Amino acid sequence: MKNYLIILLLVVVSCKSELKKETEKSYSLKIAYNVLFDEENDDYEVFSMDLDGNNKQNITNFKGVEWTYYAFDDDIYFVTDKDTAYRNYQLYKMKADGSNKIKISDIRLNDSWNSSRYNGSEIIVRPHNSVDTAFYVLSNSGKILSKLQPDLKYLSDPAYSPDGSQIVFRGAHQPFKKDIGYIDELYLMNPDGSNLKQLTNYPKADTTANWYNYHAGPPKWHPTENFISYGSFQNGKYSLYAIKPDGNKQWKLLPETKTSSSIWHDWSPDGKWLVYGFSTSDDSPYHIELMNWETKETKVLTYDSPYKYHQSPVFVKVYKKQ
Repeated sequence: MKNYLIILLLVVVSCKSELKKETEKSYSLKIAYNVLFDEENDDYEVFSMDLDGNNKQNITNFKGVEWTYYAFDDDIYFVTDKDTAYRNYQLYKMKADGSNKIKISDIRLNDSWNSSRYNGSEIIVRPHNSVDTAFYVLSNSGKILSKLQPDLKYLSDPAYSPDGSQIVFRGAHQPFKKDIGYIDELYLMNPDGSNLKQLTNYPKADTTANWYNYHAGPPKWHPTENFISYGSFQNGKYSLYAIKPDGNKQWKLLPETKTSSSIWHDWSPDGKWLVYGFSTSDDSPYHIELMNWETKETKVLTYDSPYKYHQSPVFVKVYKKQ
């Protein structure tokens, strides 16, 4: 009888495993990114491409400014001013080929990265200062679920932890970059806005940053390893850094041999790829580079592009037809 039960249990486990494999959708990855499409008319567009840099295409094709700062699953979220006034942004989403463009919200948004939790059912955004000085948590249909107002004068670029239990964001005690004493740092808080704590501390001895440089750039949680990555201008140039959520360990993320500046970046859903924008100088083109996180091998994906600025890359899934 005992052996029979063991065999039965093994059969059940095997069946569940096979069922899981059948129900998992296979997918490939694309990278969505922002391009200064027409500099004379200040026309920014969202492009997408394969991981090898092939099949680049303009997937927004609107006049004006379109920027993506976040993708979840097979949805690319982007802001656009196409329905309003110049740089009066509203939130949309679309697929990697530019199809299924849907407006999420009429709320005017700041120029800020976004994030989501609960399988994309809640998305956190930063409204424009003329609307509110808080973070808004929206449903994926645009309904305001909650408002979070940490005790800071500057808020931007919120990102949920992989399990949705924490939010990391950029904050400062002064509202504007040109204010004396403005230094943006990373902060952590609970999803209800409680338990606010400062995570990073910009080196006091470093005086190389200008007023417009990031002390702590938009943060990203690694999806499988327990750290947060962010860009920072230190020792006269930008690079990517990492910090543990408890603040006990902080390090430079890219190898010391990387001499190019980098800020905006994203991790693939499985954590195996890192993509980031880089420039070798202030007046050189801004390109996108892909890194294999395990081997540290890199490839520049936009050298063949006719455009000068390629920025803010994000990974998006493309499901294969069954």
